[in-house]
Amino acid sequence: MTYNERVVNTNILVQKFGGTSVSTAERRNMAVSKVVDAIEQGFIPVVVVSAIGRSGDPYATDTLINFAKSIYKDMPKRELDILMSCGEIISSVIFANTLISRGYKAKVFTGGQAGIITDDNFGDAEIIRVEPQYILDALNQNIIPVVAGFQGMTVDGDVTTLGRGGSDTTAALLGEALKAYAVEIYTDVDGIMTADPRIVANAHILKRISYNEVFQLAEQGAKVIHPRAVEIAMRGNIPLIIKNTMTDSPGTIITQYNNVYNNIYESDNLVTGIANMNNRVQIIMDLDKDDKDIFGKIAEAKISIDLINVFPDKKIFTISEFDLAKLEQLLNENQIKYEKRKNCSKVSIIGNRIRGVPGVMARIIKSLSENGIEIYQTADSHNTISCLVSQDKADKAVKVLHDEFKLENYN
Repeated sequence: MTYNERVVNTNILVQKFGGTSVSTAERRNMAVSKVVDAIEQGFIPVVVVSAIGRSGDPYATDTLINFAKSIYKDMPKRELDILMSCGEIISSVIFANTLISRGYKAKVFTGGQAGIITDDNFGDAEIIRVEPQYILDALNQNIIPVVAGFQGMTVDGDVTTLGRGGSDTTAALLGEALKAYAVEIYTDVDGIMTADPRIVANAHILKRISYNEVFQLAEQGAKVIHPRAVEIAMRGNIPLIIKNTMTDSPGTIITQYNNVYNNIYESDNLVTGIANMNNRVQIIMDLDKDDKDIFGKIAEAKISIDLINVFPDKKIFTISEFDLAKLEQLLNENQIKYEKRKNCSKVSIIGNRIRGVPGVMARIIKSLSENGIEIYQTADSHNTISCLVSQDKADKAVKVLHDEFKLENYN
């Protein structure tokens, strides 16, 4: 199904505003202006908001968590979810009243009231279904729904939260359930960039990118949009648009590449973007035939592994440094011999066009080697090639690869 062939519910437009977009009265008014602009263009907006500000700000989620844990550090997960949901509820009430002050009818909905039904895995709940009837009822009365992101409700009525990036997930879920025209994600940047601009001075905005590419960018460490939101949007074929609340930049459109629209959406560039993920640890395990179930035990311990290379007598992979103590305890308990290399970074190039193209890996190895960057490990998939390097060389590696694939000239 192409974008124009999918079923679209009139002109519903989901607009999600992140914490920095609602952090001050001035920025909230800018955000409300984006909603008003959408109405004037003939769209029917559904608004999703994050908690106000970031860690340290009075109503930010991390601030609430730190306050609670300063009193009792082992708060039950159910009660912690109730507390964490408060930031978005406060934000949605303030945002709705800002709309009302501008002469528009608005109504606040918690995640549960918006119809987001989840399991009871508090802190990182899985979606069971979305029942948006109350949202549709509001729209039929010309009321702008303002939904508290990041949260849902169990079938028994308990409040749940959806994990980090959960407000993006809320927006994508509602976009899919409402068969929206698109989902706009408003933040404090003008769109998705070819690399982190703090590392690469000549990185620039991508006008368009595919679901698969942005999913890989997010998975490989780029802080653009939560991967789960991309999965949901891809499943429903709902375009995502990353925009800046504070500017009129057109942003980056995330959609599905297909043959009909190749001339519009395909770039001539081999590589679309570069991402890096720090604080990785390389593990080299010596295994004999009796140790083969160790990966099952690692999975049971909920330790995520990456960059896996398999040899007859050893297995090499990477993990987050956050999981190192847990993994070492597991390996020691099972008398597994291993070595570790800390302070690593995974640097990845992403692009739909690299699949099946010979010589890409050779270019990566040559360019990094010529710049004194040792590669500890590599892995590749259809549209991603990753290299493990020393963390103190990661920024240089990103710059070198950005230059090698001429991303400063991205079309």
